[in-house]
Order: sequence, then structure tokens, then C-alpha cells
Amino acid sequence: MSHDPYILITADSHAGASIEQYREYLDPKYRPLFDDWRGSYKNPSRDHVGIKKNKNWDGELRNAEQNGQGVVGEVIYPNTVPPFYRSSLVTSQPPKPEEYEYCLQGIRAHNRWLKDFCDEDPDRRAGVGLILPNDIDEAIKDVEWIAKAGLRGGVLLPLIPEDCTWLRPLYDPCWEPLFAAIQDCDLVMNQHSGQGTPDYGDGTVAKAVWLSEVGYFGKRGYSHLLLSGVFERYPKLKYILTESGCSWAPSVLSLLDKIHYGAKAGSLGEVELAKTDWVLSEPPSYYAQRNCFYGASFPSIEELQGSDNVTVDQICWGNDYPHYEGTYPYNLESLQLTFGEVPERERRMIFAENAARLYKFDLEKLKPLAQKYGPTADMIETPLEQIPEDSGCYLFVNARESQYA
Repeated sequence: MSHDPYILITADSHAGASIEQYREYLDPKYRPLFDDWRGSYKNPSRDHVGIKKNKNWDGELRNAEQNGQGVVGEVIYPNTVPPFYRSSLVTSQPPKPEEYEYCLQGIRAHNRWLKDFCDEDPDRRAGVGLILPNDIDEAIKDVEWIAKAGLRGGVLLPLIPEDCTWLRPLYDPCWEPLFAAIQDCDLVMNQHSGQGTPDYGDGTVAKAVWLSEVGYFGKRGYSHLLLSGVFERYPKLKYILTESGCSWAPSVLSLLDKIHYGAKAGSLGEVELAKTDWVLSEPPSYYAQRNCFYGASFPSIEELQGSDNVTVDQICWGNDYPHYEGTYPYNLESLQLTFGEVPERERRMIFAENAARLYKFDLEKLKPLAQKYGPTADMIETPLEQIPEDSGCYLFVNARESQYA
């Protein structure tokens, strides 16, 4: 048994440039339009001001806070609002046709900034590059750029909401050239909770409905990819659904496997399924085991459980920095609450080894930082004395509710 401190790689963190920084990374042709857009832009969240927003792009501040939490590596998703957008990429719908030209320039500005941000500290930062689904040929150009730029976090694969009727769903054959390009470039396909929702409108009730359904819509890409045979045709693809846990996977895979066997038989109940055009030779659970990973951000014990359909080498831990629902500044407390009785070998896999394999982190290069900042087994196995009362992290919120129930 190793007594070394744990290497912690968060497979779920967020960053982005400031509005002023994005201007520098924008194609000069679009800067006059950017200036007009900037004049009408208002921060969509009143909470994202001051030091909170600086955490997105201030590398020294970010490293200091992550080190203070024992985190020495991070996979970086977008967070701030790029040029010509109205909200963060993680929760934005794909652009409408009339918005596409400008949003494409916005995501390319983000990708250029992200490359430089990751190059500042390449051992600990793996950036997830952005593409748009409106034009597959242009998306392929961006995939190739992301690979050449060394953004080893891979690609944030869009989810297509039902009300975006100008786009085709992920199971449509039009996506095939893109999947081929991602495999050829040896990039990870990422999806993140918060994507894929329809437009609910404004107001508190609309936000509440969004919260009640966002988990469902975020997982649809997983089913669409598995049922459409993407992983059969492109067996080297690696896919991760982040901020999702994995306890939901067994029931979903059980349903998908039933559909597969029904298709092989020609029907499922009264639903006729043509055997001649079914695309899978193996059940979806086979491809899920081979090709899929699960980003378990600040998981509870229950959210880690995935029966035999999910093995420990498929799970990646995350802290969702710098979001308020993340574990900061109580990362150790979150580990004590969930991982105190998890076996040593499984901890090391979930905390770092799985993410290192998926995103090509060099653990030897991260080890000196972990020796200085990483938590030890004794620290994690020390029982949590008190659930933090001032944290908005869902792990602690749910634990407090259970405690006081």
C-alpha cells in the first residue's frame, strides 16, 4: 500500500477569458462588431464579479486555490461568455442560423485563448476545445485545430435540444465525418451536464423546471451515441459524460440492451423493429464498457454506485472549480464524506489514474506537486466532524438535509 499523498486531477473544472481578453483573440475582421456587442453586453450573473470571475483566467490565483485544495491537475471546460454569446457555452443552446457566423468566431477566440492558458502550465491543464454543430465541415476544421494546438482535453461535443429544429440529432448520419475526424485526431469526446435543454423562457419557475430536467437532457447524448452504433464504427473513440455520476447508468443500459435484443428479434413488444437495418452487433452495454467514462463531480457514495455495468476504471473525480456548487473551499471535507471507506486502490484510480489515462496527464510530472499539496490517506479517513453549513455544493446540501431529516 502506497503512503504517498494522493494525486488529485479534477476532470471537471471551468475557465474562460475576460471580455477584454477575448477581443485580442478574435479575428480582427470581427472586432468592430465585437465592440458594438460589447457595448450592450451585461454579465448574466450578478454573483460572477470581483475575485470570483478572476478565477477563470488568473492562472496564479487559480493554481494557488487548487493547490490549497490538494488539486494538481485539471480538465478545463468553458465558463465565461465568449464573443457574441448571451450566456456560458456549457448551458447555451447551439446558435441559430443567423447567429452561426458570429458564434463560430466566438468559440474560435475561446479556443485560441484556451491554448495559451494551458500552455502556461501544460502539465496540469488539459483544455477542452469547442466546436459547433451547424456546419460539420467547419467543425472538422476546428477538431483538427484543437488536436494540432495540443488541447488534450479533447472536444466538447454539442447536445442538440429538441427545439433546435435547424440541426440534426447526434444519431443522424450527417455526423459521421465528424466522429471519424475526432477518432483520427485521437481526441476525447466530452459532454457536460447543463447542455441539451430546450428554451424554457425566463423567470423563477422556468429556472426551476430547467433544474428539474437538466439531468435528463444531459444524458441523452449517451443513449443516442450508443444506439446509433458510433462506437462500433469508431472503436477507438473515448467518450465521457461529466458532472453526472454513474449510478444512473445500469438502468439506462438495461433499457438500451433490451431495445438491442428486440431489434435483433424484429420487435420489442408491439413495436416492430426492422432487423435488416439494425446497426449494432453487440449490446450497448458492451460499447459503454469499452468506450465510455463517467465524470463524477463531488459524488456521494450512492452516486458512485454503478453495479457491474460501470467499473472503477471508468470513473473520474471532479471538483467543478470555480462554481459555487463545487467543493471549494471544502475539498478535503468532500473527500472525507465520500471516500473515507473506499479502498485505497480505487481512490487512486478515481482521483487521478483514470483521468491521466484518458487525457494523457503525466503522473510523474504531477507527483512533486502532490507530495506538497495532496491529501493523505489519514486525512481522508479522518471522519468528517461537521458538514459545512455555508457551502452550496450539492454533496453538502444533500448531506445536511439527511442529517436534519
